[in-house]
Amino acid sequence: MWPRTDLLDLLGIDNPIIQAPMAGSTTPALAAAVSNAGGLGSIGCATLSVEKLGETADELRAATNRSFNLNFFAHAMPVPDAAKDERARRQVAGLYDEAGLGEPPASPGEPAFGTFDEDRLAALLDIKPAVVSFHFGMPEAAMVAALKDVGCRILCSATTVAEARMLEDAGVNAVIAQGWEAGGHRGTFDISFEDDGIGTMALVPQIVDAVRLPVIAAGGIADGRGIAAAFALGASGVQMGTAFLSCPEANVRDSYRDALRRANDQDTRLSRAVSGRPARGKNNRYMDVMAEHRHALPDFPLMYGYSAPLRATGDPDFDVMLYGQGAALNRELPAADLVATLVDEAQSLLKPR
Repeated sequence: MWPRTDLLDLLGIDNPIIQAPMAGSTTPALAAAVSNAGGLGSIGCATLSVEKLGETADELRAATNRSFNLNFFAHAMPVPDAAKDERARRQVAGLYDEAGLGEPPASPGEPAFGTFDEDRLAALLDIKPAVVSFHFGMPEAAMVAALKDVGCRILCSATTVAEARMLEDAGVNAVIAQGWEAGGHRGTFDISFEDDGIGTMALVPQIVDAVRLPVIAAGGIADGRGIAAAFALGASGVQMGTAFLSCPEANVRDSYRDALRRANDQDTRLSRAVSGRPARGKNNRYMDVMAEHRHALPDFPLMYGYSAPLRATGDPDFDVMLYGQGAALNRELPAADLVATLVDEAQSLLKPR
C-alpha cells in the first residue's frame, strides 16, 4: 500500500511512478511498458506533427489499455533577433571547424517545432488521452477547459512555489514539482528572470504546503529511496526521466548509453546552449565552450538551428545528451522490470516498522 492514493485515483494507475515524457527519447514501447506495469507512461509530443501524434497514440492504444500521458510545450513563440544570431554564430564557429562542418548557418532558420496550438488541441480532443501534461507553463484557459471536458487530467511542471500557485489557479489536476537536479529542460515559465535553482528536497514540501492538489516530485529521483523520500516530503508520487533512459525500450543511441554508464554526480551542466532555454545535460566540449560566454542566445527553440548540426555528427564532444544528476544510479533493466524494482524498493522502506 502507498501512504497516499490521491494521485493513483486521479490518474487511474496502480503505482505512483510517472515516466517523464523526454521528447525524442521516449517511444510507444517504453510508455506502454510503464503503463502496463502500473505506472504512467508518457510520450514527449512537442516535436511531433499532428499526423505523427495520431499515429503515436494509435501505437500506444494497441500496446496498452492503461492510462498514458501525452506531453506538450506551452512556450512563447520565438522572436527573431539578428544580433543574437550573429553572437551564437561566432560562438559555434570554432566548433563547426573542429567538427568539419564548415561555416555555421547565417541564421538558425525556422523554429524546429511550434508551441501547443489549435491543431494539436483538435487532435487531442479526438484522441482523448487519460492524461495531458505541459512544460514551460500552460496554454490558454479555453484549451485547458476543452481538454478537461473530454475527460483529460492535466499536469504541468513548476520550478517554484509561485509557479505552482499559478498552475492551481489555471486548473491543473496535479503539479509536478521539478527540482534543480532534473535532467532535460527546466520547466521555468519565464526565463527572463534569474532561476533560483531550488532543489527537489526544498521545493516539494513548500509546494505541498502551498497548493491543495496532489504534488509529483521530480528531479534526482532514481531509486526506491528517492520515492520513499518524496512521500516523506508530502508528495503523492514521483516523475522519473533519467532512470528510464537506460531501458532498452528508450530511443537512446549507443554513445548516449555509454555516457549514462559512466555518469557521476558532477557529470552535468545546466545550459541554454542546446535550445535557447536552460536544460541539464552531460558536460562536454560544446557545453564548456558555450559557457565561456554569457551572451544572450537565440530564443527557444531557434538555438537548435546551431546546435543540431553538431549533435548530428555523433561526436561525444559535440553531442547533446540530456540527463540529470542521479544518472549514476541507473539500472539497465526493461521498463516493466524497472518499475517492479522501484515499487519493491520503495514499499520496503515505507512499511511501518
